[in-house]
Amino acid sequence: MPYWRLSAFYLFYFAILGAMVPYWTVFLRARGMSAFEIGQLMAVGTLTRIVAPWASAWLGDRVPRRIAVVRLSALLMTLVFCGMFVAHGFWQVALITAAFGFFWNAALPQFEIVTLGHLGSAGNLYGRIRLWGSVGFIGVVLGGGWLLERAGIETLLLVLLATMGGTFISSLLVPDRVGAPAVQARASLRVAMRHPAALGFLAAAFLMQTSHGPYYAFYSILLEDLGYARTAVGALWALGVVAEVAMFLALARLLPRLGAARVFMASLLLAGGRWLLIGHGAPALGWLLPAQLLHAASFGAFHVAALAQVQRFFPGALQGRGQALYSGLCMGGGGAVGGVLSGVLWDGLGATRVFELAALAALLGAALWAWLSRYASEPANAAAG
Repeated sequence: MPYWRLSAFYLFYFAILGAMVPYWTVFLRARGMSAFEIGQLMAVGTLTRIVAPWASAWLGDRVPRRIAVVRLSALLMTLVFCGMFVAHGFWQVALITAAFGFFWNAALPQFEIVTLGHLGSAGNLYGRIRLWGSVGFIGVVLGGGWLLERAGIETLLLVLLATMGGTFISSLLVPDRVGAPAVQARASLRVAMRHPAALGFLAAAFLMQTSHGPYYAFYSILLEDLGYARTAVGALWALGVVAEVAMFLALARLLPRLGAARVFMASLLLAGGRWLLIGHGAPALGWLLPAQLLHAASFGAFHVAALAQVQRFFPGALQGRGQALYSGLCMGGGGAVGGVLSGVLWDGLGATRVFELAALAALLGAALWAWLSRYASEPANAAAG
């Protein structure tokens, strides 16, 4: 198994995210974008998560080497992003954001298949490889804050270009695993989605991602406006990822004991509390620290429990389409709605009210899940056959 070559791809791929998440909205504001325009641009990038996984899956199923799809996506992502150095105005930035976001989000799903192919029966080692993605994220978040304070926010473009180039180069080092296409039984996604608990899961996941909109779009801007140094902002983002990694490790023991449905509910409730802590306590570091530790619940525990629900409600031949539905509709669509709404409301309502609405979205998701999950005794099995 090419452990280090696989790990290098995750390292660079999620290093891109480490540069984008805390600092991209700050860069956009420095380019003269309004809060409304920033929300729109964040939504554009998020919307590519809806289309790109389906497109790359369609292509990956029709070419003999999936790694070729990964390499092409990584190369086009890097080349397209170069246009950001000369882009001016909202529409040019939006066009480049849509293009590089599409190729960025197209690469990972196919690389996951390549990784699992190399692991074979040793799938339990996946976490040891994926962990390097978190290392890359944390490293760029911390180092990026230090660098941008000294070299200026425009340096962010060079950091992103370097991490994208590293993603492409590392993809060239990874060998493919060529195998015969899997033969799947016919199954109806439409039938599976008629199950009340499946709909409750998708609705709750959508609302959870919607609630993250102001966090991903305006958290760094809020902290800078409150006087936090960029190094401190980066450290707070990194703290959240460290908590997330710790939760990933702990869930190996906790999930069998508590059950995925209970962990899913707890993550929704704790997310509501997290947004209230940020909305009302952001001026005080003493409140921000526990809020960032709750990233372990609102992302780490939620994501693991959500994947378990996908396997539950979309079994067998439906699993691939169920994963795409969760990634596209809930992660992509919910994130886009949250980004747009937070951009529209930020200047008018202010940070506190917007994060209160985020908390309301997460708690509404919890209420829907509590109501509809009661019908989860016979999930979607009738869809296959």
